[in-house]
Order: sequence, then structure tokens, then C-alpha cells
Amino acid sequence: MIRGSLPSRVEIREVCPRDGFQSVKEKISTKDKIALIDAMAETGVSVMEVTSFVSPKAIPQMSDASEVMTHFNERWSGKVKSVVLVPNVRGAENALKVSPDSLNFVLSASASHNRANTRRTIEESLAELKEVKSLCGDVELGLSVATSFQCPFEGAISPDAVVNIVEKAMEIGVGTVTLADTIGTCDPIYLSLTLSQIKKVFGDYPFFLHLHDTHGMAIINTMAAMEMGFYRFDSATGGLGGCPFAPGAAGNSATEDMVNFFDRVGVASGVDVERVLAVADRMKTMGLPVNSHMSSYRAGCSSLSCEG
Repeated sequence: MIRGSLPSRVEIREVCPRDGFQSVKEKISTKDKIALIDAMAETGVSVMEVTSFVSPKAIPQMSDASEVMTHFNERWSGKVKSVVLVPNVRGAENALKVSPDSLNFVLSASASHNRANTRRTIEESLAELKEVKSLCGDVELGLSVATSFQCPFEGAISPDAVVNIVEKAMEIGVGTVTLADTIGTCDPIYLSLTLSQIKKVFGDYPFFLHLHDTHGMAIINTMAAMEMGFYRFDSATGGLGGCPFAPGAAGNSATEDMVNFFDRVGVASGVDVERVLAVADRMKTMGLPVNSHMSSYRAGCSSLSCEG
């Protein structure tokens, strides 16, 4: 009964190299980043958010974005789709110099969080999104709507506010839209309320969902979203992540936990959970703050063979 209501396949976008690494205070060497990114690309993911072109003063961890993207293009172009996050026009101009497949612009559904994150009003961010779009040419432009469900400053976000932003973004011409539970406090009831409104207005448009796991709701929210027809999800190997401008926000959905979940409910992801776990183990040896169920405790049977 449950399996019949779920999609047969999902798409995972690996975001650890951007959202995960940016949350690590200690500097990760460019060599180590590249080695981990290569290993993540070998797990079977088809899309990866590789880095972000932001001010190195704001997020020093991303200061080697151009070098990382140059390597990614040389090794993975045509094999794994590359996405880079940009917060403004300057970031977009720098990103386009290294030829990513897609730019991902970010703004918040919460006016307070947008001000904290970008130092702009929502209207100013939408105007900048339009300017970024004019620069893109053939490069796809996506939008991530942060705090689409909950905000650390304003609480619950109105679904109508999210719809309004998405409508304006589509008028500008974005190619993909991501709805983010940035602080990881949304529950499946409120998530379903917002997604019902999204479905009512936008039908089967293939949104990505970016679900943090602060309150342990990421997997159950993923199930609720899949039962509504959503099938594209962000996750981060090792469960790394957290918004530096969202007090209390914890890590992302861990890729190894998500893949194990999809495997167990019979939904194909194309990603090899054992390879993801090997990357997570490697991250542990490097002292990175891995936090996932599968990497912390592995039962004596594989995710594909457990019965009873």
C-alpha cells in the first residue's frame, strides 16, 4: 500500500561540498576537498552542489571555489551535473568564469532571514535575481528559497509568501526551484500544508526539497513529500551542514541515511550506500563532524537484504 503511493525513483543532489563544508570552522585543504568531492561523485549521484562563490570574509571555507570547480570540470564534466551557489551578481560573475552547469541563487521567504543572510530585502534580492539571469546565457539558473517553512526569527512562514516568491522567480525565468527547511524544525503536517499549496499553484513542477534534520524530522518529511509526488531531494554525506545565519540550525539529511531509506522502501536513487558510507568514514578520519545514523551504527545486515 505505502510503496504504491511513492515514486519509483528519486533524484539526490549531493550538497556536502557546499552546504556541508561551509559549516566546518577549521579550514579544509583544497586537496582534501577535491579528494572528497571525487569520492562523492563516484557514489552514483547525478547532481552535486560543488561550491559557492561568496565573500571569503563571510565564509572563508569557500575561498578556493574557482580551484575546486576547475578540477571538477576537468574530472566530472558531462558525468555529474555541477551546481554552484551564488548570493549576488558579483558571485555569479565569478562563478560563470569557471563554467558550472547551473547557478543556484538563494533568497529567503522570511524577510528577517533574508536580511540576515544577504543584507537585502526580498524585493531587492528578486531584482538581483533578475540581473543574475541576464548574465547566465545558456547556463541554467536555479533558485533556493530558504526558510520556506520555518524561520528562526519569524516562526512559521505562510505558504502564500512562498508561492508569491516562486511565481516571481518563474516570471524571471529560473530553471529549478528548491524549497528549503533551513533550520530543520518543520514537521510533516506543516510541510504538507505548504506543499499542498505549492501543488495547487504549480502542479507537477519538479521542485527540489532541502530538508535539514535539526529536530530529527528530515526522513519523515521526505516520506510525506514523496507521498505528495515530490521526488528531488538534497542531502549531504555525513550529515554535515547548517546555515551560519540561522541560529540553532543543525546538519542536512545525511546522504547515507537517505539512500538507505530509499532502498528500504523500494525507491531507486542510483546511489550506492556502501560507497557513501566509505566517504563518510574517510571524513571521520579527517576529523570532520560526521553525524548520521548509518555511519554511527550499522546493523548486521545490509539495507537491501534485511527482512522481518
